[in-house]
Amino acid sequence: MPESKIKQINHLVALGGGHGLGRVMSSLNFLGDKLTGIVTTTDNGGSTGRIRNAQGGIAWGDLRNCLNQLITQPSTASRMFEYRFSGQGELSGHNLGNLMLKALDNLSIRPLEAINLIRDLLKIESNLIPMSEEPVDLLAYDASNTPIYGEVNIDALEEMPRHLQLTHQAKVTQEAVHAINQADLILVGPGSFFTSLMPLFLVKDLVNALHESRGKICYIGNLGPEVSKAAASLSLFDKLAVLESKMHGRSIDSVIISDWGNMPSRMDGKIVIKTSLCEDEQMYLHDRIKLKKAISLLVEKIL
Repeated sequence: MPESKIKQINHLVALGGGHGLGRVMSSLNFLGDKLTGIVTTTDNGGSTGRIRNAQGGIAWGDLRNCLNQLITQPSTASRMFEYRFSGQGELSGHNLGNLMLKALDNLSIRPLEAINLIRDLLKIESNLIPMSEEPVDLLAYDASNTPIYGEVNIDALEEMPRHLQLTHQAKVTQEAVHAINQADLILVGPGSFFTSLMPLFLVKDLVNALHESRGKICYIGNLGPEVSKAAASLSLFDKLAVLESKMHGRSIDSVIISDWGNMPSRMDGKIVIKTSLCEDEQMYLHDRIKLKKAISLLVEKIL
């Protein structure tokens, strides 16, 4: 497997949320501390949403998911971090990792310290940084200009929102800006377009860092149609155009897409890696080995 070229990268940054970013990070965890994930923190569903409603703070679920997927040395600590309560009552459905991160957040000066404490506990070398350490939510306006609050409700929209923003202009985590400044390659996606990817592109100073970055930017597509009907109405070309407009016209240099579906007709000179990316048994999940091969092939072409 061609890893020699990719190992020469000074720093690689991956942006996203949820399962998609975790898959990308775990496929590249051989890079160790040369790999940084910048994670969306606006989720308001499930265990994460319940914790935010009760205690406030940022959304921990996507960060926890990435940490889970980066564990390379299973231990009692890692099994504890992944434990989810069952049965009835207040703890039912809560993930212990979310509760641990929130508890450490309450004991720490800043959320990034809580993440780094868990990284040390689980022996994870790669870096994970929340897009912002301030609590913030996603806000959309539908076709009738009605405000739609929160990721869960926005994902349920039947039609494209006319506008998408954060509930306030959250301050970027400065370590995220530093990582982007150092990156040779920046990966965006895969993930739900409106709720995993777009929140990152609504943080002003993070977007400015992407605009000014000397690194190459690559978009990794999803394996099939989005669950969100509104997002599913967007073509790959549409999504790239939206992201590029948010980066003040900065071009996305390349895309990695599955062999599912037809080759996009308009790629404006971008490098396209089109190959099988899905797991054999679970077609909706990116296969880590296939993803690593595709990223390695991209690196051979661009660096």
